[in-house]
Amino acid sequence: MAEARTAFVTGSSGFIGFHLIRRLLADGFRVIGLDSHNDYYDVTLKERREQMLLQNPGFTAIRGKVEEPGLLMDLFAREKPDLVVHLAAQAGVRYSIDNPRAYVEANLLGAYELLEAARAHPPAHMLMASTSSAYGANTVMPYVETAKADSQMSFYAATKKANESMAHSYAHLYGLPITMFRFFTVYGPWGRPDMALFKFTKAILNGQPIDVYNHGDMSRDFTFVTDLVQGIRLLLDAAPVRPADGVVPEGDSLSPVAPFRVVNIGNGSPVQLMDYIRAIEAATGRTAICNMMPMQPGDVPATWADTTLLSKLTGYTPTTGVTEGVKAFVDWYRDYFRH
Repeated sequence: MAEARTAFVTGSSGFIGFHLIRRLLADGFRVIGLDSHNDYYDVTLKERREQMLLQNPGFTAIRGKVEEPGLLMDLFAREKPDLVVHLAAQAGVRYSIDNPRAYVEANLLGAYELLEAARAHPPAHMLMASTSSAYGANTVMPYVETAKADSQMSFYAATKKANESMAHSYAHLYGLPITMFRFFTVYGPWGRPDMALFKFTKAILNGQPIDVYNHGDMSRDFTFVTDLVQGIRLLLDAAPVRPADGVVPEGDSLSPVAPFRVVNIGNGSPVQLMDYIRAIEAATGRTAICNMMPMQPGDVPATWADTTLLSKLTGYTPTTGVTEGVKAFVDWYRDYFRH
């Protein structure tokens, strides 16, 4: 029997990391997870996720910050991971306005430490999380990976776009196969308390008002977490290869000078914010009290992913609609909080 492949996942106790690791363990991977359990949101939620993962003997949890000098280098030297998925980051558009240093440390220094470790001990493929926010002020939709993206509107987005440039340079210089995946408003069970769905559900169930920005005139390409995980899982086995002749197929974001590619993972069908709120109302059986607000600094009015490249590379296109996805979250929320 072939030895199980080892996957290393940063941000392992986070929302996406938790779901991804459950999938990798189910697929027979040995998984090593790193997480700092910082207090950006309720640490209890992170601890519960980790406790569930630790029930599988194939999972090893390590506590630490990705930006800690030498931590990742030592880990890569010891474990020699076959595949790497980098999810650890300081998240949140609005928080980046108030606390930008946290983004420099976790997102920029953390990515540097990871790239250095991968240079010394190269995995077969490394996937690094980026964001739809990297498209910034682009107004041509759906967002295509080959579009220019130089107008980020928040410091969070700027650090993630910087990660893409940093990773490309390492892919070119050292031949590291790297895929950056830009994800779009991920939601689902075990989600983050700072995300709209969590906040809206909590408030609606408690009869409290919700803040609706840009007076509700917003749309998002809401992506259910299991759809995102399926995209990541399939991309793990689709490592980019530098084109020998420098010619890139039309529509592909593959670099002409490096084994590097950017891929959108989104639902491919934007939903109006008010329709999303109506889905929460339907799932909770309650009516939302909406406090209409102006647009928040750093935010964008719409996102919409073109998922053609994902489909070409993996044969997969996300399909979960918000009615089904929101209900799954509300059912989890009520069970978790006994509401």
